[in-house]
Amino acid sequence: MSDVSDILDHVDATLDTRLERLFDLIRIPSVSTDPGYADDCRRAAEWLAADLVSMGLEASVRTTQGHPMVVAHSPKVSGPQVLFYGHYDVQPADPIALWDSEPFEPVLRPQPDGETHIVGRGASDDKGALMTFVEACRAYVEIRGALPLNVKFLFEGEEESGSRSLAPFLEATADELRADTVLVCDTDMWDRETPAVTTMLRGLVGQEITITCADRDLHSGMFGNAARNAAQVLGDVISSLRTSDGGVAIAGFYDGVSDLDPAIAALWDRLPFDQEKFLSDIGLTIPAGEAGRSVLEQVWARPSCEINGMWSGYTEPGFKTVIPAVASAKISFRLVAGQDPEKIRAAFQDHVRALIPDDCSVSFADHGLSPATSMPTDGAFLKATLQALSEEWQTEAAVAGTGGSIPIIGEFQRRLGAEALLVGFGRFDNRIHSPNEKYDLSSYHKGIRSWVRILDALSQA
Repeated sequence: MSDVSDILDHVDATLDTRLERLFDLIRIPSVSTDPGYADDCRRAAEWLAADLVSMGLEASVRTTQGHPMVVAHSPKVSGPQVLFYGHYDVQPADPIALWDSEPFEPVLRPQPDGETHIVGRGASDDKGALMTFVEACRAYVEIRGALPLNVKFLFEGEEESGSRSLAPFLEATADELRADTVLVCDTDMWDRETPAVTTMLRGLVGQEITITCADRDLHSGMFGNAARNAAQVLGDVISSLRTSDGGVAIAGFYDGVSDLDPAIAALWDRLPFDQEKFLSDIGLTIPAGEAGRSVLEQVWARPSCEINGMWSGYTEPGFKTVIPAVASAKISFRLVAGQDPEKIRAAFQDHVRALIPDDCSVSFADHGLSPATSMPTDGAFLKATLQALSEEWQTEAAVAGTGGSIPIIGEFQRRLGAEALLVGFGRFDNRIHSPNEKYDLSSYHKGIRSWVRILDALSQA
């Protein structure tokens, strides 16, 4: 790789101004799910477009059926083309009372361990992450006059509210946005000292079920035993979803699921993962799920079924002796490669219907449907990125999976024909979507430095 020490020195010397620009973006309350913040979402898009133009890029705000997109292009040079994706929208700040400072007035909060936290809504997800790349590009242009490869930018404003405009926008702009690879900075480090590139993402099937029995809640003394209890029927359904050894009991659920590739397993075995600490950090000691499989394999490489919420009958203070007529639950399935989301949804619904008594009914509502995605682990872009990260952090970068789902990665594969490189500098304790969301100052600083190195490495890959 080239010598980029002059650019890295420039980043170090100008960090304060780069931090202030991030603060300016955080101050815009771009909450996508609340229509009351629509003007702020557009303001954030316009701020980003103007910022990219100030760097000498061609940038514009594009109208969609929802919140606008920002698209930008660097001046053409010889070399690969990359598309960087980020989102400028954020989650609502509620509950406001649990914040230690104003959610949209970012602050620096020193910590006992010597770290400093950037605290504010969007500091980590995704404004801080997004700006690490933008500032790396700015530093490159300021010192070298141009970027070392062709960079396209796509910033959306609906990631936190379903990305309903993304697929049609990608379809309409596929020729314009097509690239050799897509860069995404919405993931985490492996630990505080170890950077990571995520290559496996689980898919998602989200279902809400509502079981209806009687035509009204009933007196448990007058109707007990004789009348069907919707909460009991729901309990039977829930208990039927798991096998005795922790697997999922739905017929056909594991069709197409393969055991972990030995090469990937070997990479993961080298990672400093403490299974006991992973559980003790959340107040648990005994692994659940499939017997005989490690915690890391279960959360990265195995499909899951989880109950996200259940409600029925009387739940207010005091006691009310009723037989509930209606009971509901939200259930999510995380999928791995080889599983078809539509088949899993159909199998789940068939499984539930078979347990519903003839004089009762069940209805279903969708809350997400996306396949698992995986990226090649032997590509030139990945190897170059791992080398660049290892040089910056002075430790071997990890090839990681994640238990979460990022449906847009599949959209990039399908619509643009491009694989993604998921490089993030967040940490597991960043409290994203929660009060007092933070991004470590070192994540921001070294994230910028890392992208400088990665831009250089990709230009030669």
